[in-house]
Amino acid sequence: MNKYTPIIGLEVHVELKTNSKMFCRCTADYFGKEPNSHTCPVCLGLPGALPVPNKTAIDWCIKIALALNCKINEFSKFDRKNYFYPDLAKGYQISQYDLPFGHDGYVILGSNATPESNQKKDAGQASMTKEKRIGITRVHMEEDTGKLTHAYGASLIDFNRSGVPLVEIVTEPDFHDAADVKEYLQKLQQIVRYLEVSNADMEKGDMRLEPNISLTTDVKVLPNYKVEVKNINSFRFVEKSITFEIKRQTEILEKGETPAQETRGWDENRQKTVSQRSKENAHDYRYFPEPDIPPTTHTKAEISSLKKSLPELPDEKMVRFAKIYALPVYDAEILTRERSLADYFEEVVSLCHPELVSGSQKQEMPKRVRHDITPKEIANWIINKKIDHTQITPDELLTQITAAKQTIAIDETELVKIITEVISENEQAVTDYKSGKENALMFLLGQVMRKLGKKVDVQMVKEKIKQQVA
Repeated sequence: MNKYTPIIGLEVHVELKTNSKMFCRCTADYFGKEPNSHTCPVCLGLPGALPVPNKTAIDWCIKIALALNCKINEFSKFDRKNYFYPDLAKGYQISQYDLPFGHDGYVILGSNATPESNQKKDAGQASMTKEKRIGITRVHMEEDTGKLTHAYGASLIDFNRSGVPLVEIVTEPDFHDAADVKEYLQKLQQIVRYLEVSNADMEKGDMRLEPNISLTTDVKVLPNYKVEVKNINSFRFVEKSITFEIKRQTEILEKGETPAQETRGWDENRQKTVSQRSKENAHDYRYFPEPDIPPTTHTKAEISSLKKSLPELPDEKMVRFAKIYALPVYDAEILTRERSLADYFEEVVSLCHPELVSGSQKQEMPKRVRHDITPKEIANWIINKKIDHTQITPDELLTQITAAKQTIAIDETELVKIITEVISENEQAVTDYKSGKENALMFLLGQVMRKLGKKVDVQMVKEKIKQQVA
C-alpha cells in the first residue's frame, strides 16, 4: 500500500457565453473565426483604452457562486494580475484577488446516496455512496487571454479570445483520488449548463481544468510544495495526469527528495506530464486594485433576486423526480443529466399526469390527458430506447408507447391449444417450474409467445400457462 496520500485541489476556468467580451463590446463568439478578427483597442491593451465591465457576466458569475453555496461579497473589486506572457497583450490580466464575488462555498459529492439507491437498476443492484463535502474557496471573475499556437518552429497568437468573460472556480485541497475529482468536474459542468451561462464544451476550450497535486504522509499537514497541471480539456486526461503525478512524485519522495513546485502540462502523445515553468506564488503577480474600474457593490436585495432567479439545480431535480414520479434514483439521475432532457420528460408526463407536474408548468398543459401510461414507463422508454428528445415530440413519444402497449385479442381455444403443445414439447421445463424454478415459467411463456406470433396480453398468457401446468 502506498504510504503517501494525494492532496488535490482544483482550479477550473469556465468561459461565459455572453454576447460581448468582459470589458469591451467585441463579440465573445470567437470560436472558429479568422484569427485576430474580433478585437479592439481594449482587448488588445492599446494605450488609452479603458475597460467597462460587462454587468451580465458579473451577474452570471454570482449565479455560479450561489449555485455552489458560496457567500457573496457585497463589496468587491477587480485587480491587476501582472505577468509577462505573449498571449497577454497588456502585460497584466484584469482579475480578482482578495475580494472575489463568491467565497466559502461547497459541493456535495455522492449525493445520490438516498434510500431509493437500494432499488434495483436495469443493469444490476445500485449501491449506496457516501457523501463527501468539497470546499469551494472562491469564485471570481476575470478576462481570458489570447491563444498561442506553436507550429513549424514559430508561435502564433490569436487575440480573438482575449477579453472573453472567464469565471475561475477554486476548491480547497479536499480531493484524495482521481475518481472524486472526475465526479466533481462532471457535476460542475452540469451545474453551469443548467444555469445556461456557459456551454462548458471542453473541446472548444469553454471549460479548462487545472489540478494541483502533492503527496503527504499526514493528511492533517499540507505538503510544502504543489504541482499544477495546466489547461486540461478532458475529464479522462485529468484522471491520467493525476495518476501519473502520484506515481512520479512518489518515486521522488522515496529518494528522500522533494518534488519541485512547478507548472506542468499533460502530453497525451507521451502519456505523461511535462515541466513548463516554476510555479509562481501570489506575491509574484504583484496584485493591486484595478485603477480604471470602480469597486462593485451589490445590495442584499440584489443578491437575493439573483438567488431567486436560479433554476432548479440537478441534485434537487433528481430528488424530486425520484419522489414525485416514483422513479429509481438510477432513472432520475439519467433523466436529469441534461436540463433539456429533464424538461422533455416532464412535458411528456404532463400529457398523462398533469397533477404530478410542478405548478409553474401546469398553465401550459394540453387538455388531452392519457392516464394509462405511467411516469416509469415514460422513463424506461426514453432511457432504454435512447430517445433523441430534439427530434421526437412528446406527442410522438406517447404515440410510440401507446402502440407498443396495444395487444390483439386472441381466441381462448387457440391459446389453450398452443399452451398444450408447448407443455408437451418441454416436459423438463414443466417439471422445473413445479419444483419452484420461476425461470422455467418464463421459458414456457417465451415459447408460447413465439408460437402465437402476435402481440397479446403477456400477463393473461402467463396466468393461462399456470392454470395448465397446475
